[in-house]
Amino acid sequence: MAKVIPFKAVRPTRAIVGLVAARPYQSYTVDERESRMDYNPFSFLHIVNPGYKYDQVITGEERYKLVKNRYLEFKEDGVFVQDETPSFYVYKIVNRHGQEFNGIIAATSAEDYEKDIIKKHEDTLAKREITFKTYLKTVGFNAEPVLLTYPDNDIISEIIKETQQGYAEYEFTMTYRDTHYLWKLDNVNSIAIIQKEFEQMNTIYIADGHHRSSSSYLLYNDEKTNNPEHNGSESYNFFMSYLIPESDLVIHEFNRLIKDLNGLSKEEFLIKLDEFYRIENRGEMPYNPSKPHHFSMYLDGEFYSLYLRKTIYEFKTSLDKLDAQLLFKTILQPILGIDDLRNDNRIEYVNGRHEMITIKSSVDSGQFKVGFGMCAATVEHMKQIADEGLKMPPKSTYILPKLRSGITIYEF
Repeated sequence: MAKVIPFKAVRPTRAIVGLVAARPYQSYTVDERESRMDYNPFSFLHIVNPGYKYDQVITGEERYKLVKNRYLEFKEDGVFVQDETPSFYVYKIVNRHGQEFNGIIAATSAEDYEKDIIKKHEDTLAKREITFKTYLKTVGFNAEPVLLTYPDNDIISEIIKETQQGYAEYEFTMTYRDTHYLWKLDNVNSIAIIQKEFEQMNTIYIADGHHRSSSSYLLYNDEKTNNPEHNGSESYNFFMSYLIPESDLVIHEFNRLIKDLNGLSKEEFLIKLDEFYRIENRGEMPYNPSKPHHFSMYLDGEFYSLYLRKTIYEFKTSLDKLDAQLLFKTILQPILGIDDLRNDNRIEYVNGRHEMITIKSSVDSGQFKVGFGMCAATVEHMKQIADEGLKMPPKSTYILPKLRSGITIYEF
């Protein structure tokens, strides 16, 4: 029984929403951030980077307090206004490739996270969870929803379509040429129907936002423990999510770039690969893998195909069948000596929306020695791993849609 509730969002006014909305802070280069903040006083980046106002790099709890101050200033200046009635927010994104995503922004339950009704497929870092929990406790809001996915549901889809026939509160296009639409859904009957449909779902899945959801759960645990009058209805019991049907979810792979061959020569490296893979030299033209358990590799100016020798690798769990795990277990760890995928600075990740030519240019530049391309995981495979209680290696999936901060804000 998934619990999904409406909430009173704090939102930018229609006239400036496109100026407020921002990608996650770390996705900008320093020059991009400075340019946007120099020329756009409404950008949400001013809230999450409050030290910019003083030309200072500010970190830790001092920064969190200033984030809260900038946020309150945006509210005081009328940039943000809170809705008067609890609502769901039907949200649509159409990207430059014509892919369309339709879903509902709502508040979802931290208790459901605890009970594994909201399921995870990716490991989180305890240090990062605690840091972000402290951040949330100080600032008191979610500004970017966690991306959740649920089994396709005709009743919810019909309500979404009906809502989209009406007047859109927002319609704006970002510099990435993604167009965003938002409709406020405050009809009591429609809200009740949607809630009932989610209550009949045993499981919904985190697609993107594992650290945000786990940090919100830690905050909920703290607040519940410290509140002798806790009754489960308090705002800290929930976190903001964007729920989309599984058929709308798009998964790309993350390809790998490695800085060295762990002391091996090219010939020694290829011989070690031969234990696990049938290797074919594909020449200088970019080459993409065509199916699971089949990798492309770029090394010393040439592309190779790697076909797994299945007699030497045993698939015991759904995780074993994941290409990111397979690459780690057969090449990255035993041959290249990479044990810690999160913290080893010899490995970097390139999302699969970039062509293999990106791998080629990165290796040709001398910054990396070898690159690997793979096929994307499927939604079903992601769900199987979560259902078995297993966790994918980091950077196993690059999932669309990518959401913006500052469009709807959930206060607690």
